[in-house]
Amino acid sequence: MTKRRGLSWIVFFISVFFIMGNAIYVIYFSEEGESQTGSLLLEREVSVSAHTVKRANEPISPIRKPTNLNAEKVELGYALFHDPRLSKDDTVSCASCHDLFSGGVDDTKFSVGVDGAVGDINAPTVYNSSLNFVQFWDGRAKSLAEQAAGPITNPVEMASSWQQVVSKLNADADLSDYFIRVYDEKPNKKNIADALAEFERSLVTPSRVDRWLQGDDSALSPDEMRGYRVFVSHGCTACHQGEGIGGNIYQRFGIMYDYFANRGQIAQSDMGRFNVTKREEDRFVFKVPSLRNVTLTAPYFHDGSSETLESAVIQMGYFQLGANLPSGDIDDIVKFLNALTGEDLYR
Repeated sequence: MTKRRGLSWIVFFISVFFIMGNAIYVIYFSEEGESQTGSLLLEREVSVSAHTVKRANEPISPIRKPTNLNAEKVELGYALFHDPRLSKDDTVSCASCHDLFSGGVDDTKFSVGVDGAVGDINAPTVYNSSLNFVQFWDGRAKSLAEQAAGPITNPVEMASSWQQVVSKLNADADLSDYFIRVYDEKPNKKNIADALAEFERSLVTPSRVDRWLQGDDSALSPDEMRGYRVFVSHGCTACHQGEGIGGNIYQRFGIMYDYFANRGQIAQSDMGRFNVTKREEDRFVFKVPSLRNVTLTAPYFHDGSSETLESAVIQMGYFQLGANLPSGDIDDIVKFLNALTGEDLYR
């Protein structure tokens, strides 16, 4: 990728409007100034697992199941994910805010941590987090292991310290022996975060949309198929594209109209990427969220301000696309988004 200094947040959209199925290409520059492109495909075949994608000219891509996962690390990571001993007072686990049986979220605007502390940003789903190019809304974590370690010492989440966590886990003889078997060492900050990350890599959820992308014409209903075409025709795939259908670029919240001026009461968490880089051009810029399992993860947006998917679609149409979407288009898009619900979720 070519370095382009001085171009830390420039988004160029080159739109080839879907005549005979052509796609929208997205070219953007990351916060480090690197020229990058969205993972969009145009009239070429791409190998996924052991088969060939039949609809390689679509702006969204079929999900790839993870390979080479370490089963013992996944099992250990699952146990740690549900272990409240990672928190200061043994009351909060990762699953408290990322319930695997509830879409990987807690269905609240802001999550509650130790001693009833309330966060200031909506908890994203843990499902398919391995597809994100960075972690957290503001992209401050570059890897799943880095992300997994963050909540443990966050004062409004688990409010603990690594010294406390390591001490508690090492006091558990069976768990300590398991770590020795898997990592050849007792629990420590690095291998705890690694096990959590390996478990999160396993949380990939193919949907009926993926089966359609792989050539199964019966996977989507006519209404869902129409919804997808409406989704594409309005330009939603400029940001929500690729394998994660989002999660692979940053974008300003409020491209066409000022979302924050409209909402009012701007908080520090609304600053987005600016909180990390301190660059003015990153103010109100966030990682674009994945739309996989989106019907299960209300309320929506980083501020949890939209309680329904229909409302979220309306706001995205207005603030990001500058369009007042017709009610019929909103209904169609929601039908398509329902088809993105994974078939490998915890039930």
